[in-house]
Amino acid sequence: MTSQKVRAQFLDFFKSKEHQIVPSAPMVMKEDPTLMFTNAGMNQFKEYFLGNTPPKYRRVADSQKCLRVSGKHNDLEEVGKDTYHHTMFEMLGNWSFGDYFKKEAIEWAWELLTQTYGIDKDSLYVSVFEGSDDADNLKMDQEAYELWKAIVPQERIIMGNKKDNFWEMGDQGPCGPCSEIHVDIRPAEEKKKISGASLVNKDHPQVVEIWNLVFMQYNRKANGQLEDLPNKHIDTGMGFERLCMVLQGVTSNYDTDVFTPLIREIEKLTGVAYGKSDETDIAIRVIADHVRAVSFAIADGQLPSNTGAGYVIRRILRRAIRYGFTFLDAKKPFVHSLVRVLSKTMGGAYPELDKQHQLMESVIKEEEHSFLSTLEQGLVLLDGVISNTTGKTVGGEKAFELYDTFGFPIDLTALILEEKGFLLDVQGFETALKAQKERSRAASETSMEDWKVLQPNTGQEFVGYDQLKVKVNLVKYRKVTSKKEGGRYQLVFDVTPFYPEGGGQVGDKGHLESTGGELVHILDTKKENNEIVHFVKELPKDVEQPFTAVVDEPLRRLTACNHTATHLLHQALRAVLGTHVEQKGSAVNDKYLRFDFSHFSKLTADELHEVETFVNHRIAAQLPFVEHRDIPVKEALAQGAMALFGEKYGDKVRTVRFGESIELCGGTHVRNTADIWHFKIKSESAVAAGIRRIEAITSDAVKALYQKNDQQLSQIRQVLNNTKEPVKMLTALQEENAQLKKQLEGLLKEKAKGLKSELLKEVKKVNGVAFLAKKVDLDAAGIKDLSFEMGQGREDLFLLLASDKGGKALLSCYISKPLVAEKNLNAGTIVRELGKHIQGGGGGQAFFATAGGKNPEGITAALAQVEEYLD
Repeated sequence: MTSQKVRAQFLDFFKSKEHQIVPSAPMVMKEDPTLMFTNAGMNQFKEYFLGNTPPKYRRVADSQKCLRVSGKHNDLEEVGKDTYHHTMFEMLGNWSFGDYFKKEAIEWAWELLTQTYGIDKDSLYVSVFEGSDDADNLKMDQEAYELWKAIVPQERIIMGNKKDNFWEMGDQGPCGPCSEIHVDIRPAEEKKKISGASLVNKDHPQVVEIWNLVFMQYNRKANGQLEDLPNKHIDTGMGFERLCMVLQGVTSNYDTDVFTPLIREIEKLTGVAYGKSDETDIAIRVIADHVRAVSFAIADGQLPSNTGAGYVIRRILRRAIRYGFTFLDAKKPFVHSLVRVLSKTMGGAYPELDKQHQLMESVIKEEEHSFLSTLEQGLVLLDGVISNTTGKTVGGEKAFELYDTFGFPIDLTALILEEKGFLLDVQGFETALKAQKERSRAASETSMEDWKVLQPNTGQEFVGYDQLKVKVNLVKYRKVTSKKEGGRYQLVFDVTPFYPEGGGQVGDKGHLESTGGELVHILDTKKENNEIVHFVKELPKDVEQPFTAVVDEPLRRLTACNHTATHLLHQALRAVLGTHVEQKGSAVNDKYLRFDFSHFSKLTADELHEVETFVNHRIAAQLPFVEHRDIPVKEALAQGAMALFGEKYGDKVRTVRFGESIELCGGTHVRNTADIWHFKIKSESAVAAGIRRIEAITSDAVKALYQKNDQQLSQIRQVLNNTKEPVKMLTALQEENAQLKKQLEGLLKEKAKGLKSELLKEVKKVNGVAFLAKKVDLDAAGIKDLSFEMGQGREDLFLLLASDKGGKALLSCYISKPLVAEKNLNAGTIVRELGKHIQGGGGGQAFFATAGGKNPEGITAALAQVEEYLD
């Protein structure tokens, strides 16, 4: 049975059970501050479990793309080492929101597995929550036990503890007992030797969990106590890849048609056969798994970067590259070539892979080039560390510096050290890593109290498109405490004019007015699980009275100018560069706008001018704002509205139109393009391979820029004696300056030549080395020229020159190359250590390096100490 058929039969089965089949949500989370990535099928339905929003459908089923590489659910280090863990995986699931409960969930799961899929009943085991005697004091799930006992023999029902059979969304929120279904795919002779029941949840590669049926019936409060949920829900998750393994009669997820096309292509590209050794097999599995995770993330709009979710994606990709580099001898980029195969095998179920194919390939290829360069640099740095190591053990802090500063993988460091006969101080590395994690955790640690509910939640209304001031009642509030921001409160109103952060647009600010005149400033507005949450520093004195909520109108107006400008900019880029341009991200606030888009080359000055002119023509045309709210998404797309990859759209959407520009958008806009006044591009740059970024300003910011430029021009004219042609005069001054600079360089070279003969007379012998440490009156370029002049034709020179030109300290160390090896010297290490005297640092090559610092008084100490390196 092909993987496509496995997925289709699951969805068809639950469709026959009156479930609404919904598409997978994006893998990258946008409106849940507790998660970076979708790590379970239920994530997109959290608002229903929490009771924030009434569900559109009482029964739902889908196949959800998930990523588990951070936080509580983190399988990254297991991937490749076994045959059934993954970073990115598909979760087949069915849900009931206050509709059916345990009986139907259990019976349908058994029917699908044994009748539709035809899995042998005798290979299946089920588990039931056994209860707990801890603070929760939960009873055994007797109801689930009785339901299973009517279906399977009692010996196939296993009692499971809280770790295995009690599912929780997080530290707070909906939770409940669960029943897992495990399958034993061992050969018959193995089954005779030992019962599969004894291998359940023992990490046996052929006795694995394939489906988890969660019975959500409790809510975990901030104080740890459990309370009954007003409605009971079903949340199930079945691992698609593991199910394919069972149905295709293989013993590894990687032997299914989900992965075999990728593995065959890796074999072809690297010349390494799969199935020949554990070492190379692990590497091939890692690469096959990771390219899926990275590709799906990029298709959903998350590019590799140095922070947040982007850093996680970069880490996954670099892990794949490093495994290829180390174990498959892949020294050139090749991972990007797998995107074509992935798109071919999974593009039918996930069309974003086909549509984003070129972008995924370009981004991955650029990241490969960058990281392979980092690996080469790391090898040079590691050689330096080894050459300066006394004994045969490299310190953990040095290894951590390579890992933390240069991104050099620690396991690769350990491997290279082992090959060269050295050991790694693993404990020292772990200590440094733990200290860094604790610093990071302490900085971001957040605690939340339970919501204090003041009135029933009947559904929050957003009126901010039409009103900026409205009467509101506080529905609930809670306190949130973090190391970064201290204590703040989150407020939820029955109605709100405040736009929450989303779609690139910043959240509104403003204030609350009480009937007694008290003002409470609203610092930010965000959306969490489909609720608009307002952030304040202090609670109102009387939380039960009605308030007037007032949005900061000037901030909203300027933000709206910038948001509308992004729509016009998107249209302009497609008109000037081509329809391949697609929005890949944006940031909109009251000060500026940032727009990321797909394009594969730097924009020329003429193209930027054309784009800017295009937008300003639309502003001058006074195009009116036209919107349609709550229209079916299919109808909006049929009208030509542009949708963005990686965004989750509901059944009903809002379209925004200015002239020919029409997009799906929930943000706030000006009523007429004339309100923007003017649009000015400030910069254009690269974000990643195939992604460009434009930063621009509008309205008051443009006026301020023009005023500043006018003032500066007046000042320039005054400096140039009020000339009428400042550009012409500045050009003449530049030419004159260039000539004088050239003359000065010639004079400095002559000075250096004269100085060379004088300094050579001062060179002395120290332990057989020609040595000189001297302060000279030259700049950095002059010192470098002088050092190489003095070292020319010599094999025994050790030179440290210093200067304090411009009030800053400079140290330059030159060592004849034969001495570097003979005396085990390294100029880079020496200047870094001596740089402490001048309160600075530096580096370079083993034979020549420089350091700069802010303490010229320390030069004397540095010159005095350097001779110690020759002892």
